[in-house]
Amino acid sequence: MPADEGQRTGHRGERDGGGTGGGEDGGGARGTGPGGAAARAGNRAYDVVVVGGGHNGLVAAAYLARAGRSVLVLERLDHTGGAAVSTRPFAGVDARLSRYSYLVSLLPSKIVRDLGLRFRVQGRTISSYTPVERGGRATGLLVGGGEDRTRAAFARLTGGDTEYEAWRRFYGMTGRLAERVFPTLTEPLPSRDALRRRIDDEEAWRTLFEEPIGAAVEARFADDLVRGVVLTDALIGTFADAHDPSLKQNRCFLYHVIGGGTGAWDVPVGGMGALTDALAAAAREAGAVLATGHEAVRIDTDGRGAEVTYRTADGEGVAAARHVLVGASPQALAALTGDAPPEPAEGAQLKVNMLLERLPRLRDTAVDPREAFAGTFHIAEGYAQLATAHAEAAAGRLPTAPPSEIYCHSLTDPSILGPDLVARGFQTLTLFGLHTPARLFDRDNDAVREELLKATLAQLDAHLAEPIADCLATDADGRPCVEARTPLDLERDLGLPGGNIFHRDLSWPHAQESTGRWGVETPHPNVLLCGAGAVRGGGVSGVPGHNAAMAVLEVTHA
Repeated sequence: MPADEGQRTGHRGERDGGGTGGGEDGGGARGTGPGGAAARAGNRAYDVVVVGGGHNGLVAAAYLARAGRSVLVLERLDHTGGAAVSTRPFAGVDARLSRYSYLVSLLPSKIVRDLGLRFRVQGRTISSYTPVERGGRATGLLVGGGEDRTRAAFARLTGGDTEYEAWRRFYGMTGRLAERVFPTLTEPLPSRDALRRRIDDEEAWRTLFEEPIGAAVEARFADDLVRGVVLTDALIGTFADAHDPSLKQNRCFLYHVIGGGTGAWDVPVGGMGALTDALAAAAREAGAVLATGHEAVRIDTDGRGAEVTYRTADGEGVAAARHVLVGASPQALAALTGDAPPEPAEGAQLKVNMLLERLPRLRDTAVDPREAFAGTFHIAEGYAQLATAHAEAAAGRLPTAPPSEIYCHSLTDPSILGPDLVARGFQTLTLFGLHTPARLFDRDNDAVREELLKATLAQLDAHLAEPIADCLATDADGRPCVEARTPLDLERDLGLPGGNIFHRDLSWPHAQESTGRWGVETPHPNVLLCGAGAVRGGGVSGVPGHNAAMAVLEVTHA
């Protein structure tokens, strides 16, 4: 990776830990048993029952089945995959999009190797482009394409090398931290002191673990646009101010810069559904039974054995197990076991999928749109703009200038488009909006969604030489190929609590009070949380699934 990228060779995507449902069109595997027929759980006993067929549940099922355990996966919908699925959302159009989660960073290569997954990712040479108007002219900051180009881009925007050198130092620090922290995600939880010793960098520790990230950004960078680009990694799916004393923005930032030990965010070749299809295949091939259309409704346990009651279109059934792993949210887990629920979670994002007949031209003619959209295209994400948007949303109003970011999957991986669309130059766009908490949509989700989408695209149009609407493809019914999802939509479609893509606020990657050895433990010894709400959960990582499987194997090998 070029040093100038500051360990940020792709920026982020929707790191959705998933729910227990997903896309509708081939983006998730249909449940099958070893014989290939549609699986039915039956009233029998298993070593392990996994509740939820999202990517984490499939990781756990594959590991445990490969270790010789009998495994049943209960999935509410008619396919597996959770939020990590691909689907064709536009009628009559051969474009298979990563509908919810869309980039990969936190998935350890260890999991891919261990499970023999037929899955790969593709890196991006451009990290990001951020347009801005200064002195009455359209300009911007392009990060990527080599050290010389990035240095020149900083100089073009800021008039010198000072900001670029600060960028290099800052991301050099986070890169060294990433190398030390990322390998710990698939190990038993280190203590806070042990992790601090492993990082062995007091400046990095103070910057990310002790002080609000806003202090570090303001101390190191002077340019408002550069500050904003840095801060965005702290705000993905996380409704927080740069100086929030809870440091939840720091935790979000941490997970966005440690992926793979480099911080790179890569494109899943074939779309995100390629990952969960590969995981489902690995679990089935190892002997796991994937029962779709089976909704778990209750877990009864005495700590040694458990029974999971599930509902299907034909009625109810019960599956007995020594261990139960729950890939759903902590709120769903509490509902299943009858325990007191945790604090409510709230999501804060707008997800938009688009298909274009062509990429739009930019007002900044110094940048090729094929480079600007290949990385992360930041919109209304200056430092002051982000602060204003947060303050407006916290006061109960939609941001006047909604911040968001876009990337074009098909520039890196055209395989998600049919050959005819590729030949005609069609492209996808994925937009992820910030600072739009679920509470803003309570009064009228449909109306607010349309209002927010219009305002968000207007912010994009301000930096284009032609309206994005003029570039949109149309579906078989003549409708523009654009769809938007709010937190309330994600709660309804995927079971995400409050539409929170991480299931709850992200956790520090070290042991805390009552976190247990692996960070997946619950008050019930034989019921584990293997979803995004586990410690070190969140994002398309498979880490909670791996760690829950390891916790089971430790006990059963003892």
